[in-house]
Amino acid sequence: MYITKIRIKNFKRFSDWFELELTPNVNIIVGVNEIGKSTIIEAINLALTGFYQGKYVRNDINQYLFNKVEVNKYLLSVKEGTPIEPPSIEIEIFFDDCPSMKGNHNSQTVEASGLYYKICFDESYQTEYNSLLEFHEMTTLPIEYYHVVWRSFHRDDITARSIPYKSSFIDTSTQYQTASDMYVSHIVRNKLDEKDKINITQSYRKAQQTFMSDDAIIGINSKLADLAQIDGQDISLSVDLSSKRAWEDSLTAYMNEIPFHFMGKGEQCIVKTKLALIKKTSIPEGIVLLEEPENHLSFGKLNELVYTINNRIEGKQLLVSTHSSFVLNKLGLSSLILLSEDSYCKLTDLSLDTTSYFEKLAGYDTLRLLLCKHTIMVEGDSDELVIQRAYKDKYGKFPIEDGVDVLCVRGLAFLRFLEIAKRLNLSVAVATDNDGDVEAIKKKYKDYLGSNAVSNIKICFDESVDTKESLGCIDESESLPDNFNYNTLEPKMLKANSLETFMRVFGEEYNTPTKLLRHLHSQKGESALALLKTTESISYPQYILDAISHVGQPISNDK
Repeated sequence: MYITKIRIKNFKRFSDWFELELTPNVNIIVGVNEIGKSTIIEAINLALTGFYQGKYVRNDINQYLFNKVEVNKYLLSVKEGTPIEPPSIEIEIFFDDCPSMKGNHNSQTVEASGLYYKICFDESYQTEYNSLLEFHEMTTLPIEYYHVVWRSFHRDDITARSIPYKSSFIDTSTQYQTASDMYVSHIVRNKLDEKDKINITQSYRKAQQTFMSDDAIIGINSKLADLAQIDGQDISLSVDLSSKRAWEDSLTAYMNEIPFHFMGKGEQCIVKTKLALIKKTSIPEGIVLLEEPENHLSFGKLNELVYTINNRIEGKQLLVSTHSSFVLNKLGLSSLILLSEDSYCKLTDLSLDTTSYFEKLAGYDTLRLLLCKHTIMVEGDSDELVIQRAYKDKYGKFPIEDGVDVLCVRGLAFLRFLEIAKRLNLSVAVATDNDGDVEAIKKKYKDYLGSNAVSNIKICFDESVDTKESLGCIDESESLPDNFNYNTLEPKMLKANSLETFMRVFGEEYNTPTKLLRHLHSQKGESALALLKTTESISYPQYILDAISHVGQPISNDK
């Protein structure tokens, strides 16, 4: 059993219906800030547990759970005397197979297994609500007239205990736990048998009796009875057993004799994840919701966490949100869910070779490509600096100010990145050296050139092959090595500018092309940085200008 789909309406980030399909194994949500990653995870947890940020929503309905735009639209209609229907939060969870929850009582009236969680106006308060509307001065949502409807698609009222699919929500980025740590209680509820829970309750009750019969407590309660009487009633100290599961709010877990809530947040995240992934055949499986696991974790600990997930996830459904390329690469790019404005796309058809490549070489910053609509890919740091200067010369600002990322990529990774860009329709320009072999470049990028070209990807390179003669490096007394590459960025920059320009930039006498190339080659980074900072007018190879033109001030164009 697993979640196949979730539908959300009017909950926080989402106003109109938002629908997301999930796979039975790993699902990785990425996207820019405030795009709705957390909202999706919180919605699933709310619909399966009834809890939001540690509070039982049925008893704590809050206006800020509702989509702000819809709330404001409603309040404006009341003010103008034409009130629309009060907004409702609706969350629907679809399962692959659950006969007891099968029916068509959902927003699409389709026959399916699932449940819905709805926070809506309670019509039993219609008379009081009508009286309130007469004043036309409502400034907040009348949540006092709201209630929670929690039912299966079969129209049966349900509770968290009656749902045969559990949710384990792990979030180290927020702090809403009590000293006893609500998550530990949640693990206990979901992982222990009913017999185990009864045994805990009985042991807890025995502890209360022991506490009350202790001579010191008897003496203290006697003293309190004499000192603090209120309306003739005694005050005494005891252990709270007023609720059926009082122990859940009182017991706390210890790790190496340290209370769980005193441990570091990173270690808590690892422990919680391991607990959530524990398998026990008598307990229904469920979904693990992991919010930004990279928070509070060093690289080594993050690697340990990802390793744990990969080796224990079998039989579990995982939904993780992340800003970490390492997490995305290691858990598998094919599990990607890339969120954009009220929509998403996936990489389910990404080749196994590419998925494996980034999993093995997880240091590549794939999220920089995924989260930028426009990217220029280059071969090294010096290329990146020159591209930035060229872009600023043309558009008056650096690329990042226009939402353009300049990404350094190595070797065969270019093709891996381009495969992703092609499937997600991302705008990418590649600025690459021809290395003296134009045909090799054309062969390498054959899937993106000529009749195979796609509009969102442009491969930019110089089609002319330069030699030492064409660059004027003919002084044998100052010759460069025989294997010197005259078809990289530095020789192409020499070809586009005069020696005098470079001498002014570097403040050195490079009176021959050979001397200048020797400097440019041996001091690549420093030379590129000098070009970035100089006030001199610089010219650029055409392939650099072509790459810049492909992305061409996208922020302005997107508007």
